[in-house]
Amino acid sequence: QVHLVESGGGSVQTGGSLTLSCAVSEYSRDTYCMAWFRQAPNKERERVASINRYGNTAYANSVKGRFTVLRDHTKTTLTLQMDGLIPADTANYFCASNAPDASTERCRTDLYTFWGQGTQVTVAS
Repeated sequence: QVHLVESGGGSVQTGGSLTLSCAVSEYSRDTYCMAWFRQAPNKERERVASINRYGNTAYANSVKGRFTVLRDHTKTTLTLQMDGLIPADTANYFCASNAPDASTERCRTDLYTFWGQGTQVTVAS
């Protein structure tokens, strides 16, 4: 069973930076695909950034150029470097993981099985 624990959330002013971390209990097929999601009150959950086992990344248009997702060399820490924060980035941030599709070996953008408990990010105007 994969366990994910986020940390690093907090409150910053507009234009500030934060780095979120996600401690991953294991590097296995179930963590080949990883992503950061966020959810603000009364809004849909949004996939912010994703990374696969090869280090290929993808970002939501709303954060492209401001956020960077990375995995360390042991693949047991996932980070989200957030720069140029704006009030619209205020949300609870979650990391998630999943195995790739068994047929295609590609990460499914719509399916993540394991989730952390979340860490709150608040950006003041």
